Amino acid sequence: MPAPRPTRLFHITAIANLPAILGTGALLSKNSGAVAGINYQNIAHAGAQSARAVRPVPNPPGGLVHDFVPFYFAPRSPMLFAIHGGRVDGCPWRQADIVHFETTVENVTALGQPFVFYDRNATLAFSTPYTDLAHLDTAVAWDLITEAPLLDGYCKFWQNRAAEPRYADRMERRQAEFLVRDQVPLHCMTRVGVINAQVQAQVHGLLAQAGVPLTVDVMPSWYF
Repeated sequence: MPAPRPTRLFHITAIANLPAILGTGALLSKNSGAVAGINYQNIAHAGAQSARAVRPVPNPPGGLVHDFVPFYFAPRSPMLFAIHGGRVDGCPWRQADIVHFETTVENVTALGQPFVFYDRNATLAFSTPYTDLAHLDTAVAWDLITEAPLLDGYCKFWQNRAAEPRYADRMERRQAEFLVRDQVPLHCMTRVGVINAQVQAQVHGLLAQAGVPLTVDVMPSWYF
């Protein structure tokens, strides 16, 4: 099934990280942030982060998963659900504390930076990496990601159903990733999505203070 065009991408982070992100003017990879001395607030499982820190990507482009900025192909991710349910150790945030940066494959590939994308969560040992956009239509499970019932163009459901082969690994496939080397400038973003008007006002204030002209939209369909 062909990918939607343009092909939207989503990166989630805690609002607490926005001052550092806005000050840098870009989303940084985990390793680039560490080199810059930025201590981002963590919203990910420690075990997954440890695996990503040592998992190589194909060469070329080479490097480790943590050398790349990660994006999902859909909002309202299983990761956000885990955060909101308090199932990420050491993460005090819930979904209202999380923002989505939205961009597109077209925007980030125009940068000319190395990229790689995966058919499942890049943490998984059995996920398959691709470095040629010709595979984008077939590698990612668009039939699952965009089937009804829809919320802003994406399937409302992502849970696995062991009794139904079509959905046996739906969660892993829903977490397919697009990774961009080192950093993605904020001018590549199409907008920021937040859960409600109160958070919208807070994020607007941070953007205005930093002089970053990004649109902030209330997108309840991106949340649980």
